[in-house]
Amino acid sequence: MCRKRKRVIGIQVRLKREVFFGYGSGLPETRDVFRALFVTGDEHLKKRVAFHNLGCKVNSYELDIMRQILRDEGFEEVPFQDQADVYVVNTCTVTNIADRKSRQMLHRAKKQNPDAVVIAVGCYVETDPARVEADDAIDLVIGNNKKTQIGQILTGFLAQREGQKDGAETSGTVQAKPSFREDLTCAPSFENMNLTSPGHTRAYIKIQDGCNQFCSYCIIPFARGRIRSRAQSDILSEVRGLVADGIREVVLTGIHVSSYGLDLTAEGGPVRFDPVRAGNALISLLTELNAVQGLERIRLSSLEPRIMTEDFIAAISRLEKVCPHFHLSLQSGCDETLRRMNRHYTTEEYAQSVRLLREYYDRPAITTDVIVGFPGETGEEFAATCAFLKEICFYEIHVFRYSRRNGTAAAKMPDQIPEPVKAMRSEQLLALTASQAADFRAQFAGEQETILLEEVCEYKGKQYWTGSTTRYVTGAIAVEDCSKLLQNGLGAQMQDGAPGGSADDLHDMGHAAAENMSGSLVSGTFCGGTIELSRGIAMLMSNPT
Repeated sequence: MCRKRKRVIGIQVRLKREVFFGYGSGLPETRDVFRALFVTGDEHLKKRVAFHNLGCKVNSYELDIMRQILRDEGFEEVPFQDQADVYVVNTCTVTNIADRKSRQMLHRAKKQNPDAVVIAVGCYVETDPARVEADDAIDLVIGNNKKTQIGQILTGFLAQREGQKDGAETSGTVQAKPSFREDLTCAPSFENMNLTSPGHTRAYIKIQDGCNQFCSYCIIPFARGRIRSRAQSDILSEVRGLVADGIREVVLTGIHVSSYGLDLTAEGGPVRFDPVRAGNALISLLTELNAVQGLERIRLSSLEPRIMTEDFIAAISRLEKVCPHFHLSLQSGCDETLRRMNRHYTTEEYAQSVRLLREYYDRPAITTDVIVGFPGETGEEFAATCAFLKEICFYEIHVFRYSRRNGTAAAKMPDQIPEPVKAMRSEQLLALTASQAADFRAQFAGEQETILLEEVCEYKGKQYWTGSTTRYVTGAIAVEDCSKLLQNGLGAQMQDGAPGGSADDLHDMGHAAAENMSGSLVSGTFCGGTIELSRGIAMLMSNPT
């Protein structure tokens, strides 16, 4: 179906073109002028935008911010597989495979609509700018510390493009592919963002960016730059706004969360990791968040094992809203492999962190990441990793096969491991983590737990509300049971003087309410059975309250 378009009139194009080349102080005023062109009047003028995200939770949060910005600018979001006027690909560069996937999505977008504006955003843009510049599928380039400017950048670019189509006069030299990046290696400032509607039952809150660790296999310090922390007041403001909008759980995330606050108290020179200073900064933030009225849960994303001092663990264990679920990045259970990885702890130091957590918390969920097939990993080193993983007995292990990443120290190391060996080691650890996860879940059979309802899943023709406990164990409650729970509540309201209704009315009202319970906290008893869903294994729950 054809979409009607109206030609942009000349004077408005000239105003926007001047801003596009200079990006001066007049930008907000002229941006509003351009927005009116395709939001007001004929609805067919509304620009359609599609988004695709690759990579980590930080990327997901930042994509939500960009989605929010363009929605506020008047863009209409459509699925990525649909034809759009603008495609935004938030790229990842953690491995060579991630680079390739980023390019594939950019090329797919251009193939879907050759006339669309394809925007490459994020980490891949930072690590391979020459290839990005040479890629004809990409029209616009936005780096990691410029994502909040996507509305200004895009409207300026579209204004220039419309002006060229109309044959209006231009001044100066037009850059073939506008690129908006900054040097992230020299004390960059934190790009503040504020999410108002995450579209999820829990909200990820970015508190920190950048990494100073330089693990030998990792390119991220070059893609994200040096560490920089968000002001505590800005974090609290965002969380309070989200809680007022109904959010019950927040997850604090960042590139190296354990470095939060180190740059805020640094006295010049390179910022080095200090577990005491970092721990104090995080404790201060968690204490303030714990006092936010209406917030039920605070979850921490991946943490550095070195931050888990006894003082830190004792302090956070007194904060009742902090979930007993800790993701401590390990990568290898062999000290020699850890040394080559440039990890800054030993297996004994890691084990001590876990012992302290289990001393202060009742059955905390300990999860981790492990890389198999790192260069030089012998059979003996892998056996040491297996033995250590069995000793710690994790709830979940995220297993990754080492992927050679150009530009890292590990890519140049000798004794690269063949892919079949990596695959065999991966399968061995996946079997181990499946067994350990089952054992962890089984200890809660017969106990009452509370889950945060997230989504409805189907298993053998029956629908279940699914969600997570504070320990991140997935529970499943039949939608019909939720419906009965709500019917009982509605019936009690009617007995107390609320408008009455028939039994059929009550059933229909309860069923309708049960289908809209996302974000609710519901308690029930783990009855021992499990079901396998697309999101993983879920424990069945009965007697919801």
